Amino acid sequence: MAKLPILVLNGPNLNLLGSREPGIYGSMTLDDIDAACRDAAAQHGSTADCRQSNIEGELVGWIQETAKGFAGLVINAGAYTHTSVALRDAIAGTGTPTIEVHISNVYARESFRHHSYLSPVVQGVIVGLGVDGYRAAIDILLRRADAG
Repeated sequence: MAKLPILVLNGPNLNLLGSREPGIYGSMTLDDIDAACRDAAAQHGSTADCRQSNIEGELVGWIQETAKGFAGLVINAGAYTHTSVALRDAIAGTGTPTIEVHISNVYARESFRHHSYLSPVVQGVIVGLGVDGYRAAIDILLRRADAG
């Protein structure tokens, strides 16, 4: 039986990875991260459906899709992490196991980045580990789905 896929969502400005503030975010592009996510899922016999949007409502719609056949959600909501009650409510409303990921260590940055609307409704938060944070989140979600 095929395993359910993981949905990987990236929010605003993450399409600029590779050229956007490389001192903070590194040199990897979003395509590089998507490939790493697909590889991590494949190691579990699963797949990763990777999407990015700068539009909050589009992200909300995709989160709602997770209730219909995804093993879990990995989300890097970018700046929406610190502003979006809509994303928080969508995650809470689906009941889908979710891990919040941030490429940089948000706690070592500006104070407004220290608050997340998402953290209270997700199973875990991974910060500051770059692309390895995405790999770890996928590994955790798929191992838990296997055990579950």
